[in-house]
Amino acid sequence: MSVRLEKLTSAGGVVLRRSDRKIQVVICGRIDSGLWALPKGTPDDYETRVETATREVREETGLEVVIESFIDSIHYSFTRNETNENYHKEVFFYLMRPVGGDFSHHDEEFDIVKWVDEKDVVSTLTYQNEVDIVQKGLSLVKTRGKRTPKGGNFRR
Repeated sequence: MSVRLEKLTSAGGVVLRRSDRKIQVVICGRIDSGLWALPKGTPDDYETRVETATREVREETGLEVVIESFIDSIHYSFTRNETNENYHKEVFFYLMRPVGGDFSHHDEEFDIVKWVDEKDVVSTLTYQNEVDIVQKGLSLVKTRGKRTPKGGNFRR
């Protein structure tokens, strides 16, 4: 008996801002499960990865964002219990900065959307591969000196 493995693709963002000389990251949470994750999702028909990432971040956080650069992708596998089908997923993440909107406009996929200090990401995000993506994004910001919407510099 052959096991079928379906490949899926998603895209999302690591949204960063500087607040009181700290860098903060947007995370999304579900109260019932205790899940804390980065905003991401599945492409609509004919949508590019960049378009998917921007739309998903806007829907799940309520923020309008611009993409600064590509960070990397993560891979993971899972089985849907109801169908017993196996999936391998690749999620492409982009470094983003907010340019408008607010959390009150987020959709119902998550119960809570909030900023967390970079030092708290490791202990807050549920999945290590997302922690790793945030750390790569922070590294890009710190080495390249990306600018924040306030005009401040991300370098410390």
